[in-house]
Amino acid sequence: MSERVRIAGVDEAGRGPLAGPVVAAAVILDPLRAVHGLADSKKLEPAERERIATRIRARSLAWAVAWADPCEIDQLNILEATLLAMRRALLGLPVRPTGVLVDGNRLPRLEDLGLAAAARAVVRGDQSEPAISAASILAKTWRDALMCRLNERYPGFGLDGHKGYPTPSHFAALQRSGPSPIHRLSFAPCQAGRA
Repeated sequence: MSERVRIAGVDEAGRGPLAGPVVAAAVILDPLRAVHGLADSKKLEPAERERIATRIRARSLAWAVAWADPCEIDQLNILEATLLAMRRALLGLPVRPTGVLVDGNRLPRLEDLGLAAAARAVVRGDQSEPAISAASILAKTWRDALMCRLNERYPGFGLDGHKGYPTPSHFAALQRSGPSPIHRLSFAPCQAGRA
């Protein structure tokens, strides 16, 4: 009997913000338990994303969320930190994939992870590959929830609203208060906000 095909979709959330981690998710969907409504997370309303994320966690064969923190982003650069978060998400899967599909045009280094899986980068994969769409939704909802919690710890930046992305109110808060410990100091707006 041949081994069951287990394709892990991988995507990230949070490459563009000025604060917080970059988060990646890996999802292996169960072909026998469909998750309806999968789409690019950016095209879904927040409440719908949350509903679908709950279904993904309940119905998938496996899923994992991982991240690279702001210090790692500053040390590595945002691209390398994103690829690191993707590696961590794949390592976090409790079930080994037989294939990996990654959103975008770059793959994380996988040779040393012990995965016997072929990998392929898929440009706009969050719009065309269900497993990548599922990963996009999990990464986005996990990161958004984290930024709301971090807003309580670092008040005054409005992290619960803009989730760390560059907005006029975020720029104003940086000018007023300077960066917090969760700001990405290698990003120019955070440097400008430093006293």
